[in-house]
Amino acid sequence: MRKIQLDIVAISQSVTQSHNYAVVLGEKGGVRRLPIVIGSFEAQAIAVAMQNMTPSRPLTHDLFKNALETFNIELKEIIINNLLDGIFYAKLVCIKDGEILEVDSRTSDALALSVRFKCPIYTYEFILDAAGVALEQDMEDYPDIFEQEEAEGEEEPNEDTALSSYSLSELHKLLADVLADEDYERAAEIRDEINRRKSEQ
Repeated sequence: MRKIQLDIVAISQSVTQSHNYAVVLGEKGGVRRLPIVIGSFEAQAIAVAMQNMTPSRPLTHDLFKNALETFNIELKEIIINNLLDGIFYAKLVCIKDGEILEVDSRTSDALALSVRFKCPIYTYEFILDAAGVALEQDMEDYPDIFEQEEAEGEEEPNEDTALSSYSLSELHKLLADVLADEDYERAAEIRDEINRRKSEQ
């Protein structure tokens, strides 16, 4: 399968869950974004490395990096290689004495290591198709979103409304709104609901 390179473009705090964050990966040379919900510890580990901060004592991911380097193991790349039931899976692709080794990893840990090793991040097309969101939706793709007028007296859905009560066109409109607000965790929830509806058709 052809690999698609991603870059970390943002880390945003969850609006609904104070201890969770969303790391947003952007398609290199493209408009799609892949938001992944992670814990606060992992978000801190990624942010510290991205900002080139040096903690007084090594964090867990710094320790792991030091251990790999001590044993002359190079982290070549990470690949987000699967998505099952809303959970992302990743692997570390390492090189030891010319031999390629693959190690299963939580995606958040893999991202924290990729920043430290300055190695590329990849995924596959089927994952972006299933979980990616486009920042610039083509209006022709969803004409009903932009042309449909609200029925007189009908209340516009708000973010507190359960997603299951939205129509598909309302979900697409809401997705565009939350992306504009850079609320990537909410965008991931809406994307998952849209995909669930499509799978039932």
